[in-house]
Amino acid sequence: MPRNTEAGAGSAVTGGVGGVGGAPEPSSPVQKVWKPELYKLQLEAPAPCPLRCQRTLPLPPAKSTAEAVEANNLAGRLYGSEYHGLMGHLEAEQLLANARDGSYFVRRSPQSDGYYTLSLRFNKRPKHYKLLYKPGVGHYLRGQDKRFDTVHDMVADGLINFHMQLHASPIIQQINQQTKNCYQQSPYMTLNGRKLRALSNELGKANAKESLPAEEKEQKQEEPPPPALDPMPLVYEKPHHFKVHNFKGLNWCEFCANFLWGFTAQGVKCEACGFVAHSKCSELVPPKCVPDLKRIRGVFGTDLTTMVQLESHHQIPFVVRRCVEEVEARGMLQEGIYRVSGFFDEIEALKLALDREGEKTDMSETAYGNVNVIAGTLKLYLRLLPVPLITFQAYPSFMAAGRTSNQAEQRQLMAEAVRRLPPAHHSCLQYMLEHLKR
Repeated sequence: MPRNTEAGAGSAVTGGVGGVGGAPEPSSPVQKVWKPELYKLQLEAPAPCPLRCQRTLPLPPAKSTAEAVEANNLAGRLYGSEYHGLMGHLEAEQLLANARDGSYFVRRSPQSDGYYTLSLRFNKRPKHYKLLYKPGVGHYLRGQDKRFDTVHDMVADGLINFHMQLHASPIIQQINQQTKNCYQQSPYMTLNGRKLRALSNELGKANAKESLPAEEKEQKQEEPPPPALDPMPLVYEKPHHFKVHNFKGLNWCEFCANFLWGFTAQGVKCEACGFVAHSKCSELVPPKCVPDLKRIRGVFGTDLTTMVQLESHHQIPFVVRRCVEEVEARGMLQEGIYRVSGFFDEIEALKLALDREGEKTDMSETAYGNVNVIAGTLKLYLRLLPVPLITFQAYPSFMAAGRTSNQAEQRQLMAEAVRRLPPAHHSCLQYMLEHLKR
């Protein structure tokens, strides 16, 4: 393999889209898709830290001792050792005074009427909220719609939102100032524009056949359809059916490209097509829902952890495996592999085929004679990862290891950096490095 191969592929490995320390390749027509700033801010939010009760619980006001004991037992079953019993406002603040940010506990206020109080510390200040519980519904705060299985989840979500309000207000303000014109530059259109145009042509042809008289249909069939500026025809309108959704894993808004922050109810998802967005962004999405999104969405732009979960029998996403196998089969002696770019139209065509046909995609020399197209598709896949192969958390550790001249210390730091990677990223990085070493 030529000497410059590893350098060319390395930018895709460490950069991702919006990756730390790297801009898109100058020769690449692909621009940044996902914006990582909110994701990195969420990682900095304080973690929940329950304060366990170390004292005998005082009995709350009740008609009898038995009722008071039963009230304490009920609270203990609901909140466990995080419940501190009857406690006033000032005593609660004294307990939080020396605790770290994210510390919390549950108490019963002397003036409470059917509710408990959640007390927590954020930004070196105490906060108090009326806490309620309903069987089959979960824990919730008075006046709020979110429901949680545990108080720990509730606090985690609250700390993230407090942290975002404190540090991410400029980004959130930009999100709130968007217009409908942003849709054409959205990640959804960047990743799916060509597929939408193909569907647009199909719909346009069908509509034309239905509207033309019988004697004109034969003449019109010979004329090529005019190119559509809008990827979906103006006559096609179908409102999205957005509903608040609890997302698992890492998800980004397909309208503004920013991270969906929070622990639960992070955004909305269209029940018909799967379009994912912030609640505010969903108000700007045009009514062009295409219900069977399996024909439109694909693996490009999906994070590695999700891909590995979809392929339980493999630790490496099939796109990476198939591309590496083809490059090793017929590109090891190719000059400038991973440096010389393939034709963009062919790379885009292969991307669409992988999205549509998955592992069954024909990537043979007959279908794609230029192996640089295969290498370019692999680099494109890595660039479009929402979270880079070397994640934001691990990147500083890798850089620190690289700056160390002592080999023994460097190996130790590199091992620590590798341990910071999620399993899917670790396996894929190891696979790629073994490939590049060959």
